[in-house]
Amino acid sequence: MVSVQHNFPPLAGEDSADIQRWLAELSGVYPPAEISLIRQACEFAAPLYHGQAEVTGTPLLQHALGSASILSGMQMDHETIAATVLHAVPDYLKEWAEALTGLFGHNVTALVEGISRMERIRLFSEVRGAKDKGEAAQQIESLRKMLLAMVEDIRVVLIKLAERTQTLRSLSGANAEQQRQIAQETQSIFAPLANRLGVWQLKWELEDLSVRYLEPELYKKIAKLLDERRTDRERYIAEVIVQLRQLLAGAGIEAEVSGRPKHIHSIISKMKRKQVEFGELYDVRAVRILVGNIRDCYAALSMVHELWPPIAGEFDDYIANPKGNGYCSLHTAVTGPRRLALEVQIRTQEMHHDSELGIAAHWRYKENRKSDAGFDDKLAWLRQILAWKAELANSGSLQEQFKNELLQDRVYVFTPQGKVMDLPKGATPVDFAYTLHTDLGHRTRGAKVDGNIVPLKYKLQNGQRVEILTAKQGAPSRDWLSPQFGYLKSARARAKVRHWFKTQNLDDSIAQGRLLLERELQRLGVTTVNQEKVAQRLRFHKLEELLAALGRGEITSRRVGLAIQQEVPAKPAAIPQPVSHKPTARHTSSTGVLIEGVDNLMIKLAKCCKPEKPDIIIGYVTRDRGITIHREDCAFMQRVPEDKRDRMLNAVWAGK
Repeated sequence: MVSVQHNFPPLAGEDSADIQRWLAELSGVYPPAEISLIRQACEFAAPLYHGQAEVTGTPLLQHALGSASILSGMQMDHETIAATVLHAVPDYLKEWAEALTGLFGHNVTALVEGISRMERIRLFSEVRGAKDKGEAAQQIESLRKMLLAMVEDIRVVLIKLAERTQTLRSLSGANAEQQRQIAQETQSIFAPLANRLGVWQLKWELEDLSVRYLEPELYKKIAKLLDERRTDRERYIAEVIVQLRQLLAGAGIEAEVSGRPKHIHSIISKMKRKQVEFGELYDVRAVRILVGNIRDCYAALSMVHELWPPIAGEFDDYIANPKGNGYCSLHTAVTGPRRLALEVQIRTQEMHHDSELGIAAHWRYKENRKSDAGFDDKLAWLRQILAWKAELANSGSLQEQFKNELLQDRVYVFTPQGKVMDLPKGATPVDFAYTLHTDLGHRTRGAKVDGNIVPLKYKLQNGQRVEILTAKQGAPSRDWLSPQFGYLKSARARAKVRHWFKTQNLDDSIAQGRLLLERELQRLGVTTVNQEKVAQRLRFHKLEELLAALGRGEITSRRVGLAIQQEVPAKPAAIPQPVSHKPTARHTSSTGVLIEGVDNLMIKLAKCCKPEKPDIIIGYVTRDRGITIHREDCAFMQRVPEDKRDRMLNAVWAGK
């Protein structure tokens, strides 16, 4: 930990008093050394924040301390608390990064930088001018992905969620337009983030406070109905709790039974989804049972169903089938005492802790801690959820799901108008142009990224703003189709380029193909070959069809070269010498296949296409299983990437 030495400016009297009261509340949560760092963060931020207010009118220092209190209640580490206090420093101090690094260390500075970056991106990409709701929803989804893809430390997201929750708590101080804008943004972006991370403690509050300003009349109506029936509901729940405690204790199950608070947003959502009135909901009356282990969860469920009849279709087992955000619990609805509907949730203490705090429950400060592979794998998987994919499949291990997520890396960039574009990782400005519009891609001649000219091969990074420079009329370059040049990452963009060449003048394509064929013949040192037979070997009826396809980039020179080698007459065998002999250029395997220029490698027939005589065949060198023999028209071989085609070898059946 960096030793903090600094002469802080004097604090205003009210600021000093607020900080002292707040630190006193934290003294029972953090040890003295950690309180010292948090205190110094307060003393550094307070003079900068003095006289500044949040959009709600709340003094900025109070807002920062309130946000930090939320995270303290979630048992976050002291670095997170300090960074939350300092989160607005970049707005008021020019050389803030150097100052924070010297005073508080790299970890705190990186958190503050992440918060600042997340806020800049959010402000830049306000959804404007969407033609319809579908387009607006897609933009919001892409913005979520971008925000999360740019976060290197998960604590940044939690700080932002806490800061937004604190804003909503005092949102009544903002004007009506600001209230609606902040509430809508919260409902679209931040509440879903809290949901996916499983931070239910913040999710419910973000949702309830948002709907309070988005649907004020309906919110007041439900709040009034809940309040009117509160006394009767509380008395009813108390009776249920007594019955359940006695029942479970009699069975020897240690359990904690309590009433479950109802959230107005969830009530409104369920009323809309099921198209029912408030009085028809099953879970307005609800209790929660916390037990020690999973076995007791199911034992308690069985006893609840024996005590009261379950309501058909109202049981969910999120222990056997957890939600995508890791949520685990048993949910059931029963016809309870007085024949009133009652919801019962059953889970272990650990599941409850995780459900309330979500990913925060798994965060541990790792300084001076030995590496824990299992924990690190779980944390890595949780970070991958931030890519905002669809709900994970219920089958398979966490490790397997983690690997599947890694296969779908994406990058998110802006158009000059602020629209978020979703591209494969490694995408270039040319990919970006073709994603926007095919004609724009064809006319691309240059690109600017964040205002600076970059090569067309430039690999785009998350959060960058991309502008395409075009010609009035233009055409793609054939170099764009060559993987070794690196102009295109997207298969869709590459297909658009191929299609353009395919639709051009046939004579030009044939001429280009003839030139490429001659180059390949020269490369192979072949002077005599029946080109018509080469075309037929590649499944073309005429040589001109092969040349046109080669000229349009639909077939590679490498593949044509393999066919040429198969058509070249075999050279006469050398006469054996009495003392020594040259090794044969072909290796015959037990499968009856000859491979040119290869020896001492295992050869087997592919299971995907099951080649057999007299199929035209080709060999493919695998990483650790020798050579696999495929039919030349095998779908697998057709999909082999350009950068792996050098693994393809000539192969023929022995005796052919």
